[in-house]
Amino acid sequence: MTDPTGARGNGAPDPIAHVRPATPAERAEVHAMHGANRVAWDEAAERYERWLPEAIDLISSGGTNLLPPELELIGDLHGRCARAIHLQCAGGRDTLSLWNLGAESVIGVDFSPRMLELAGRLTAAVEAPARWILADVLDTPHDLDGTADLLYTGRGSLIWLQDLDAWAAVLQRLLTPTGRLVLFEGHPAEWLFDVDADGRWIATDYDYFAGPEASRGWAPEYIDHLALADEDQSWKFARAWTLGEVITAMLGAGLKLEQVREHPTDWWGGHGDVRPEDRGRVPLSFSVVARRG
Repeated sequence: MTDPTGARGNGAPDPIAHVRPATPAERAEVHAMHGANRVAWDEAAERYERWLPEAIDLISSGGTNLLPPELELIGDLHGRCARAIHLQCAGGRDTLSLWNLGAESVIGVDFSPRMLELAGRLTAAVEAPARWILADVLDTPHDLDGTADLLYTGRGSLIWLQDLDAWAAVLQRLLTPTGRLVLFEGHPAEWLFDVDADGRWIATDYDYFAGPEASRGWAPEYIDHLALADEDQSWKFARAWTLGEVITAMLGAGLKLEQVREHPTDWWGGHGDVRPEDRGRVPLSFSVVARRG
């Protein structure tokens, strides 16, 4: 099992996986790393485009692409949510799932033009009250400040960010005085574990404090069979922010945390080879509910 970025997660160069540590010069240029990630996600949008008919069926039938822990955290939005904002929304399935849960209108923010073009096609097909904004999450427009009754993010989004303090400041300014933030994300400890040939959990050699890595290619469970070969794909930068770093950034921005929970939920389907009796032993995801301070 690789991590969903396609990296091996051990902080060392690997010509097979096309992964290497980010250089000091790269680490110093947050927006340049985000720009590289935008190009990589434009390439990955090819896979999401194949899911469009399935997404149209799901949303038009009133369904949801959200996982059970997310549904529990978000709850019924009917009469409670005039506007839901989804940061790093990709192709819009999760965003429009919030509409199906009762949000009167939804806004998705993402940096990939190709992803947002796909979200627009999905919106037109299901006639949803949705707006899509092309922007780096760190540059989310200020005209959205104080307008989110629900602010939702997660599902593999934080690993692509290189400035958590700036991200947390965006969360703080977008919420209404009574709005809720719901974050559901992959647990950073997930990268510390793999399974052996018998499906038993084993430790990897991943460095929990390694910082950003550059990689090309994707884990097949996550983004599979792009037209571009791995070695021809763009470099992208990911990092497993520690749980402490995430919580500290949110507290530093003034957010009031109501709950922090850890879950065994396999959020991206990368652990299907784990023995049934060993499922539930490792935290694979976590969630945070917070309000504006």
